[in-house]
Amino acid sequence: MTKKAPATISKRSNTAKTTAVNRRPRAKRALQSDDIKEIFRRFYSIEPEPKGELEHVNAFTLLVAVVLSAQATDSGVNKATRALFKLASTPKKMVALGEDRVRELIKTIGLYRNKAKNVILLSKALIEDHKGQVPEDREALQALPGVGRKTANVVLNMAFGWPTMAVDTHVFRVSNRIPLAVGKTPEAVEAGLEKIMPAEFALHAHHWLILHGRYLCKARRPECWRCPIADLCRFEPKSLATS
Repeated sequence: MTKKAPATISKRSNTAKTTAVNRRPRAKRALQSDDIKEIFRRFYSIEPEPKGELEHVNAFTLLVAVVLSAQATDSGVNKATRALFKLASTPKKMVALGEDRVRELIKTIGLYRNKAKNVILLSKALIEDHKGQVPEDREALQALPGVGRKTANVVLNMAFGWPTMAVDTHVFRVSNRIPLAVGKTPEAVEAGLEKIMPAEFALHAHHWLILHGRYLCKARRPECWRCPIADLCRFEPKSLATS
């Protein structure tokens, strides 16, 4: 599955350069509910059904892909997993493939040795404890080797349609910066987003925030001049395009 980025949340390079700015402290209070709803209404108008960018063919390969994506880019994971998933798209096939072969196939990904070990261990756990199926349960998912809360939330959202808030570095930054939900930890931001999120946008909210942070609201050079929610965002000073 290949993700086509929205027009205003784009992968395409932009020749404009941002002006050098000194970053000021973040706003402390989150936006009001009407502004929050308007932000997600605009995200919806740009991309009604955003998708994750990790390639997968079923719930198991999604789980594996998310585990492998820790401290790695989605594009880098996709390059490695295309060959891996052709050989092993189920826990049984993954165990049969073996740790050495998995390690060889994913060696371009950071921390590949430990990740290969976890992929085999979680595959065995799925066979032994869940009849080879990915469980639709957060606690059961987090009990699997290499699976944390963010990974569990991604799987529950994408595989089972839960309105979870998977807080990665992009979501954490964007939520604090706008601000939507302010928090010092991913868990605090997740809890805050769950409280303020309009129900009609909850299912896709974390994907919109990920795309916004990845392609527009970047860590060092947020592209405020082409941001669809710049008038609602309290981040200052806004970065400006220069010729």
